[in-house]
Amino acid sequence: MTEEKKDIVWRAYLIYFGFVILMLIVVGKTAAIQFEGGEPIFLSSSNGTEKMPTRTVLKEPRRGELLDFNYTPLVTSVSFYDIHMDPTVVDQKIIDTELADLCRELAKKYPVKTAKEYEYMIRKGRANGSRYLLIKRRVTNEERQALRKFPIFKLGRLKGGLIDNEEIIIRKRPHGDLLRRTLGYVKPRPNAEPLKIGLEGAFNDYLKGEPGEEIEQKITTGWKKIGQVTKEAVEGADVITTFDMEIQEVAHSELLTQLQTQGAKNGCVIVMDVKTGFVKAMVNLTRGEDGKYYESFNHAIATKEVPGSTFKLASLMALLEDKKVSISDSVNAVGKYTYYGKPIWDSNKRGYGRISIQRAFEKSSNVYSRIIYDAYKNSPEDFIERLRSFGLDQELGVSIPGEVAPKIPEPGKGTWSGLSLPWMAIGYEVQQTPLQTLAFYNAVANNGVFMRPMFVKEIRRGNQLVKEFKPQVIKSNICSSSTLENLKVCLEGVVENEGGTGNMLRSAYFKIAGKTGTAVTSVPGLEDEKKYQASFVGFFPADDPIYSCIVIVAAPNKDFYGAIVSGTVFTAIANKVYASKLEYHEPINSNGDKASEIPVSADGNRYDLIQSYKKLGVPFNSSTDKAWVTTKTGDTKVELQERYAGKNTVPNVIGMTAKDAVYLIESTGMVVNIQGYGKVVSQSMDPGIPVFKGGIIQIELK
Repeated sequence: MTEEKKDIVWRAYLIYFGFVILMLIVVGKTAAIQFEGGEPIFLSSSNGTEKMPTRTVLKEPRRGELLDFNYTPLVTSVSFYDIHMDPTVVDQKIIDTELADLCRELAKKYPVKTAKEYEYMIRKGRANGSRYLLIKRRVTNEERQALRKFPIFKLGRLKGGLIDNEEIIIRKRPHGDLLRRTLGYVKPRPNAEPLKIGLEGAFNDYLKGEPGEEIEQKITTGWKKIGQVTKEAVEGADVITTFDMEIQEVAHSELLTQLQTQGAKNGCVIVMDVKTGFVKAMVNLTRGEDGKYYESFNHAIATKEVPGSTFKLASLMALLEDKKVSISDSVNAVGKYTYYGKPIWDSNKRGYGRISIQRAFEKSSNVYSRIIYDAYKNSPEDFIERLRSFGLDQELGVSIPGEVAPKIPEPGKGTWSGLSLPWMAIGYEVQQTPLQTLAFYNAVANNGVFMRPMFVKEIRRGNQLVKEFKPQVIKSNICSSSTLENLKVCLEGVVENEGGTGNMLRSAYFKIAGKTGTAVTSVPGLEDEKKYQASFVGFFPADDPIYSCIVIVAAPNKDFYGAIVSGTVFTAIANKVYASKLEYHEPINSNGDKASEIPVSADGNRYDLIQSYKKLGVPFNSSTDKAWVTTKTGDTKVELQERYAGKNTVPNVIGMTAKDAVYLIESTGMVVNIQGYGKVVSQSMDPGIPVFKGGIIQIELK
């Protein structure tokens, strides 16, 4: 064979095998598409017409809500939808006769484009064979329902090309920064377990629900959902917390105001139900680089610091339990107490003279360092064991992750020295978190029963109770009843007796029992620079405690005494809680004829109000069938009257509760900023003016 013929043969073989390889690639790609995602998909239907490739994917469930004790939403899931159109499925006659009408409606609804621009976009998409043309991102369900009534779109997906099934679920906090760190979040991480913070993280297994399955279709731009669900997702369960938003809002507002006034580094407030240990409010605020305060770290459970004089309650409890002293014994508060050449001073360096142990507690005299030192210097381990018997060396075991263990020094270990005993007596060398300190004081208020602080009372899925969390007792009795009675007398004397460090905090409505604390702390890297931590912890009413509370302010720049800095916040919270809580007040009607009185009710949803009236037997008359109404209480009945709720305009939310107001405003696509608590008394935008998506409306509640 000649060289020329050999060359022709090789070229023929090359072309032949090239086609074979090309065909194998095509077959391989076809097989890959058919079995993509692990599910076989079909390229042709029974009648021979071509079908787009599909696959089965997981459908994310709607996450459960976090609610307060009264079922007010704290964290909720809000659904938005991306709206697309497949103009290729619309009949040409319909395009010719109705497209202009559709585009005019779109331009009215979303004026970012003119009607002509919408029409050009849709016609161009149809000409280019676009089957997933974006119309609008992130519309509310209310908008979605309105779009389904538009020309062409009302024909549905197959004939009108409307694709509105792509749901985007966003977690929203209706109350803004309130409880942000405590409520927390769950953040996915690549190739790792999700980051779980706060209650969202702790109860993620209940909140997350169970995924379903749905079909996606492959088009030129990628895989898209087609609205075909093969297995319904199971929504997550709702977590009902112990928090009371009325108390939370008061605590947050009062602490924030004081931090701003004092220019402090951070602060913390916790309010707890004495009998149950249910935490009703928890505020954690830290100053950011911009000078504003944010819920960026949970100081209540994760910051331990020397408590200062609030620890004198534990010292006095130990002395009384070991029968070392009685509160009527006298001591010489000279103002300066020296140990191994190191002095400890009273705030009044001249001292208080010879006073009773009770009076020394009320004055917060550091003579307690001398009392403890003299009582336990030969057996310091007895003092430590007594503190342990109170439960002060153990974590509380709360449901929110991140609690740090308290620190109680031990003789012969670590940094223990001859100074440890007197310093511990007045709240140094020991370390506690604010919640650990409050739980101890709460046990005194609760007649010695040490309760575990609780943040969740139950978990529900609809009307079904999934799990209930009952109050948990850590220790049934931390000390004797006689010791408790003496401690309560001393704590009440701090506020109620003239000259007590908390005397300026007296309330005109009820008695307060508590203890002031001022601790000197150091700044990391600047150990020679003194900073102060001001605190007040106690309970009210003193004679029949309902709530315990702790207020801590770190590194204030103006004042530093516990009564001035933290005690004033405590009293403001206590007074406002007193004013708003029915358990403090006698019934207004002295004749006992409650049935004849027509109750005053908030404005709100007509259906909810009518159901409540029927259940309570309240006479009413409704002059409207609209969903949202204004209530007017008459002598014999409640009148329900129509109110302006708005659709594409700002609704009227005056007189409503925060829950209803937030729902109405956010259904328009706007964002709510809440101030205060109670019922809405003002809104920053007048009812009836056009809304704009993402705009902010501020509402004030009183």
